[in-house]
Amino acid sequence: MDDNDLIKTYFVDVLLPLPVATLFTYRVPKELESSVSFGKRVIVPFGRSKLYTALVIRVHTDTPKTVAKYVLDVMDPRPIISERQLSLWKWIADYYMCTLGEVMACALPSALKLASETKIKLRPDFNGDLTILNEYELMIVEALAHREAMTVDEVTKLVQVQKILPVIKSLVEKKVILTDEEIRNPYMPKKETYIRLADEYASEPPFMALLDALSASSKTAQQSDALLAFMMQAREGNVYNFRAAIPKSQLMKVEAVTPARWQTLLKKGYLITEERVVSRLVDCSSEDKVSNILLSPAQQRAFDDIKAQFDDHTVTLLYGVTGSGKTEIYIKLIAEALQKGQQVLYLLPEIALTSQIVNRLRKYFGEKVGVYHSRFNEYERVEIWSRVLQDQGFDTSKYQLILGARSALLLPYQNLGLIIVDEEHDASYKQQDPAPRYHARDSAIMLGNIHKSKVLLGTATPSLESFYNVEQGKYGLVTLMERFADSKLPDIWTVNMSEAHKQHKVHGVFSDFLIEKMSEALDRKEQIILFQNRRGYAVRMICHTCETMPTCKYCDVTLTYHKNTNLLKCHYCGYAIEVPHECPTCHSTDISMKGFGTEKIEEALAELFPDARVARMDLDTTRSKNAYQRIITDFEQHRTDILVGTQMVTKGLDFDRVSVVGILNADALLSFPDFRAFERAFQLLAQVSGRAGRKGLDGKVIIQTYQPKHPALQYVETNDFRAMYDSQIQERRDFHFPPVVRVIKLSLKHPEDKVVKDAANYLAGLLRTEFPRRVLGPEYPLVARIQNYFIQDFWIKLPKDNHLAEYKQKLQAIIDTFRQEKAYKKVRCVINVDA
Repeated sequence: MDDNDLIKTYFVDVLLPLPVATLFTYRVPKELESSVSFGKRVIVPFGRSKLYTALVIRVHTDTPKTVAKYVLDVMDPRPIISERQLSLWKWIADYYMCTLGEVMACALPSALKLASETKIKLRPDFNGDLTILNEYELMIVEALAHREAMTVDEVTKLVQVQKILPVIKSLVEKKVILTDEEIRNPYMPKKETYIRLADEYASEPPFMALLDALSASSKTAQQSDALLAFMMQAREGNVYNFRAAIPKSQLMKVEAVTPARWQTLLKKGYLITEERVVSRLVDCSSEDKVSNILLSPAQQRAFDDIKAQFDDHTVTLLYGVTGSGKTEIYIKLIAEALQKGQQVLYLLPEIALTSQIVNRLRKYFGEKVGVYHSRFNEYERVEIWSRVLQDQGFDTSKYQLILGARSALLLPYQNLGLIIVDEEHDASYKQQDPAPRYHARDSAIMLGNIHKSKVLLGTATPSLESFYNVEQGKYGLVTLMERFADSKLPDIWTVNMSEAHKQHKVHGVFSDFLIEKMSEALDRKEQIILFQNRRGYAVRMICHTCETMPTCKYCDVTLTYHKNTNLLKCHYCGYAIEVPHECPTCHSTDISMKGFGTEKIEEALAELFPDARVARMDLDTTRSKNAYQRIITDFEQHRTDILVGTQMVTKGLDFDRVSVVGILNADALLSFPDFRAFERAFQLLAQVSGRAGRKGLDGKVIIQTYQPKHPALQYVETNDFRAMYDSQIQERRDFHFPPVVRVIKLSLKHPEDKVVKDAANYLAGLLRTEFPRRVLGPEYPLVARIQNYFIQDFWIKLPKDNHLAEYKQKLQAIIDTFRQEKAYKKVRCVINVDA
């Protein structure tokens, strides 16, 4: 700001991580004018007594119509978001009909967001000097002397001053009080204690003199030995580095020296400690060169075709069968982008996939690879954020290749050259709750457009949306229909479970045919994957006298039996009860468990194959941060013979010894009441089948079903995606469903059934007036009550034309009108675009 700026009053428009539709304007104090700028975080008062961290979106001199509150502080020396990143946030907010604040809350790691908990307390190190305090500050300090903590509301009532936040800020600056995680930044760099030689001994002559002096006396000879042990840790090849600093944790592992001896050397000043900022992240050096990857002729043709398609299309679909070697092609494309100094985003639908593929990528790209997903703690996520932004406080290279699940899309990229969306068909890319309910694949395409970068969608089972866009000429298409290294696609058998039961060829949950194939595989030291898309032990408990089934107290679903914890649990809200010994309704003891989940399969396998090593991969076994990695690594290294899992085991995992895949209950996928059920059943069954028969093994897939003639199963058996696509796209045209039209789903939620019904009828009238013949509903969903909220759904079908923004404006106006209706103010309205 120049001299002419001194007479100006500056304001900032800031974004708060709240579900509000507008930016808020604050006045910038003179002392902060030089430090405030776009993308920095500032602390602002909000409401009567809240403090929030907000992002500066615009600095200006336009005086607002109302009196603006003051910015309290600037938190960052440089911006933490980029202009391009904000452009993506705005697009997500606009397209998915949510607020920009909700996108910010989703995108920023929690450690970068500060919300006021409104508590203050005296600093433990406050020296008691009251002469520095004014009248109001003195009143607060005297009150805190008798209480451990106070809320801002309590302080306001005590002092009887409306503008209490500047008083609190003053006390913070005078180091009199602490705020309980409202004002201080919760992100603290990780520090580690290092030990090094004191400066006077940090070269060879004085060090040798010290050794001689200590060795001369039997009392200090052991100290001399300890110093020699220290220098052995500081050796770099054949050279001793007298200025090396060794992590204290490393020295404590030296067996020849006790911790007490190290302490003695520190006390005598021969060694000194220092705190250093270290990374929380694991860095790896590359072990292999991309040039060592030799593509097969089919892969090379696909690689060349992709680059040719990129000349004409921003987005290209790579349709390659399972096991065709798509990852090797990705690696070659990544290497080209990195050589140009560009960043690359590699999106995956599941964290389970991330843990396996990251090891393959780090072999070639080493410490250039960063991983970002929700299982990292908040401090690790901040560190990755900083490296992508090139704003790190430690000496490491920036990340050029980011591998991650959906949330990695929202990082602050500076120079993105290539985006890869692997398994692009996967439903996990669509966020359901909370807002923003964005689709990572579609948002990645917009991110590519913002950065002028290329986007590659890869899959063995394309989504109908992507293949439809290929047919419309919007995307390029490259096919790879041969498996790598002459591997064959697996043989697929369907087992008619109705006939098997009649012929007594079923043992528990397994057909005799599946048991036979599993036994043969185990005899050959091969591995097996079993897929059942339901966790727990049994689906429900039933009383055979009155047919009562225990249901959730808060949701309209039966409780699932989990044998490990001996509880009946709700998978929607977490409600759980102990397993009753009798029927809670009629007190009969004639009760049993029906259906089966992954727990029951695991138990049954232990009985059938007592010598086999069995692992289970579902939500219950993968809650901890490194659980995915442990289970997958054990299976990769053949420490596990049989892997039982939910849909986590179906997605892109690459195991070289799997010869048998069993799908234990295909009907649960085929019978789901959803217009995408057929497509998703085909994709899931084809994907899990693709785990078998890689690296030269003959693969066998056994599908257990009561509907062996179902068209989806026949398409899977023949691996005929095109026939599946043609049949389904015709149905979508006939009944007006995506991708032929756009769909926006509205859900109304309220704890009282009558209220939500009345609200739905009122909203239906508004919608049908504006969108005649385009509204389905209101209707209860499959589960009509979740977490004590009754639900009514609408589906609004909109044509794919150039008027989408106009339709959304009309819809938003209707929703605003609905929300202003006094009787329905407490009814939640959830908007889900492209549901």
